[in-house]
Amino acid sequence: MTTELATPGEESAATSTILTIADAGEALRSGTTTSVELTTAMLEKATALNPALGAYVEITSDLALEQAEAADAAFSAGSDAGPLQGIPLAIKDIIKVAGVPTTANSRILDPAWGGEADAPVVARLRAAGSVFIGKSTTSEFALGQPDAEKGFPVPHNPWDVTRTPAGSSSGTGVATAAGLAFGGLGTDTGGSVRGPATVNGHSGLKVTFGRVPKAGVVPLGYSLDSIGPMARSAYDCALLLQVMAGYDAADPNAADVPVPSYTAALDGSVEGVKIGLPIPYFFDHDQLDPEVRDGVLSAVQALVGLGATSTEMELAHADKAQHANALILVGEAYAYHRNNMVQRWTTYGKYTRPGLVRGMFYTAADFVQANRFRVLWCEQVAKALQTYDVLITPSAPTTAQVAADMNPSQRLRQPSYTGQWNLSGLPAICIPTGFSSEGLPLSMQIIGKPFAEATVLKIADAYQRITDHHLQVPPVDALITTAA
Repeated sequence: MTTELATPGEESAATSTILTIADAGEALRSGTTTSVELTTAMLEKATALNPALGAYVEITSDLALEQAEAADAAFSAGSDAGPLQGIPLAIKDIIKVAGVPTTANSRILDPAWGGEADAPVVARLRAAGSVFIGKSTTSEFALGQPDAEKGFPVPHNPWDVTRTPAGSSSGTGVATAAGLAFGGLGTDTGGSVRGPATVNGHSGLKVTFGRVPKAGVVPLGYSLDSIGPMARSAYDCALLLQVMAGYDAADPNAADVPVPSYTAALDGSVEGVKIGLPIPYFFDHDQLDPEVRDGVLSAVQALVGLGATSTEMELAHADKAQHANALILVGEAYAYHRNNMVQRWTTYGKYTRPGLVRGMFYTAADFVQANRFRVLWCEQVAKALQTYDVLITPSAPTTAQVAADMNPSQRLRQPSYTGQWNLSGLPAICIPTGFSSEGLPLSMQIIGKPFAEATVLKIADAYQRITDHHLQVPPVDALITTAA
């Protein structure tokens, strides 16, 4: 199913066939291409496709080319800052980038929010020589569905533009899948890194709470938010996380925990890895698409074939964990937005207002009970992970849904397989497992122990070494003609 992404203008064969950060790094160091060539090609793609795909709020051409020229100059001088030097990335538009407005896709937020300094995670990418293609679209304040009436680009799934690209980090997901960036930053409070990875056909890692500092990021849920890498492959996610991870005093929730070598852990072996499959709710829900379920089970069998073992097990009250995460999320969001809700209610988008109102109607007792349940859920999951190295579930109950059919009430009634791990603060990665009969990406989720990102990346990478689902490119060439 591999389809080369058509590109306007003069793009070399070398740049058009490079899909991953790892491959781009090899090409840059071998002299096959330059960062300026890679960046120019991606800027052309982004400009041509953004009207149809809505991946970027702002394409930062001048900044990107300046960074690309600096990366090439560093290579020429024999200076190499590491695997991200010269690599074009997308930054979700709730994360500060010095000299570029941060809007959170909202008319509420002052674009000068946060001042002129980079967020710590952006500063780390900048120091590593990365190139910033643009600020990627998000749901308003990472909460409501995008509202076209507010004048921001609306992201579309590159596999089928009538379908949702999912999650508030959808812009980075669309850019990664469509070849408008090699990867980038998303944030995850209930699944917003993993949702786009799930339906757009790439990899997305939610990190352990506190693993990556989140200062300089517009908050959604104070006790749930995390910043995660999004890229085609688990290996690329490891390259990004190596730079992103680590303590920073600017974030009171940042964990002062050593950062291991993530790529060193990716040796292709899963021999002896113990996988738990929580069957109730995650595999037997009546709204779970059989194609999704079968894709995950097939992927698990592939891992068993590589030497892992899998056992069916149970995590009680997974549905309550979903609801507890959602309750805490909107309660904490309401705390942040309360004053603006009173003073500027209609300035919020029509899809954001219902989410914030939910936070207003929950009581203090509801919030306390949700957090009491959180303790019990975390204890139960921790006990399970004494037996298993990882848990594996579907990433979502269905493939990408038709966007016109989605509404807030429907979303509340659907099962979710991601928020449970924000509630527990655990690392979880979503990776492709194939395609549905409609040609839409399928995905599975691998959940690990606290700060065991290396383990979930190792298992995901082992699977991706024997499959190429993550390397499939959506056929967006026709959209270039439409958007031109």
